[in-house]
Amino acid sequence: MLPGNVLIADKANNRLLEVDPRGHVVWRFPRPGDLAPRQTFQVPDDAFFGPRGPKVVATQEDNQAISVIDRARNLIAYRYGVPGVPGSGPDHVYNPDDALLTGNGEILAADIRNCRLLVLHPPSHTPTRQLGATGGCSHDPPSSFGSPNGAFPMSNGDTVVTEITGDWIDVLTPAGKLAYATHPPGFTYPSDTNELRPGVFLSVDYTSPGAIETFDTHGRLRWRYAPQGRNALDHPSLALPLPNGDILANDDYNDRVIVVDPRTDRIVWQYGHTSQSGTKPGYLNTPDGVDLAPPYSLLDRFPGWRAPGWPSRRR
Repeated sequence: MLPGNVLIADKANNRLLEVDPRGHVVWRFPRPGDLAPRQTFQVPDDAFFGPRGPKVVATQEDNQAISVIDRARNLIAYRYGVPGVPGSGPDHVYNPDDALLTGNGEILAADIRNCRLLVLHPPSHTPTRQLGATGGCSHDPPSSFGSPNGAFPMSNGDTVVTEITGDWIDVLTPAGKLAYATHPPGFTYPSDTNELRPGVFLSVDYTSPGAIETFDTHGRLRWRYAPQGRNALDHPSLALPLPNGDILANDDYNDRVIVVDPRTDRIVWQYGHTSQSGTKPGYLNTPDGVDLAPPYSLLDRFPGWRAPGWPSRRR
């Protein structure tokens, strides 16, 4: 079951929710008055706690923005990108995804339509460094990536990158060099691959019916969850491991967040009503991202990790 609270990017409701294991909302953003005049917070599709939790970084993929939220003051402390305006120059992104705020203050984000990874360092609005050629959009990491949609930490300091085009995962060393690449087996739209444990990855297939699976560094399948019928997944976009071996996942188009026990292939926890969107307590609308609250958050699992290419010189 859940070891603590869950952060949910409730995309189509334009909000973030932190929910406890009993399904009670303990924090939300934005509340009335949290946004500055003329400031917006639209379609957050991923949100992750920074190390130890005082900040949350939310990626607004379809609104072309990355926002860092100060939880103590409940305000947007930093934003990269111009909301509603895609681009590739300074302070512009084109469908950014899965931004992570690292322990040294850097932000690593996949920039899908620009086919690159960006490393930012607030308060600057000029990238510190970039991996992949802007608009290259082919599988030749780290020189170019085919629509990367996630870059996540690994326990040895490496970074695993998911490429939509060609169904690839790439493992980059801390220096940003390619260690190896493989395919998530049987996927059509791989999303947000991350490390389950050394030598084993966890990923989802963003399609309908969707799937969650684990596989090794050679792309050999270890476990697959792809139920049929009423529990069929509909465009799941992210799955994360829980300390007890269960799997936390957002099932986007089913309007729910679930926990699956891979030993029984049963859903053992759910927030949201299956295929029923809403804003009332207990309801979601296209949840597109999850994280566990500290000390179990994604970044707290890998405290020494840095964005690839570190240390670096500014371009």
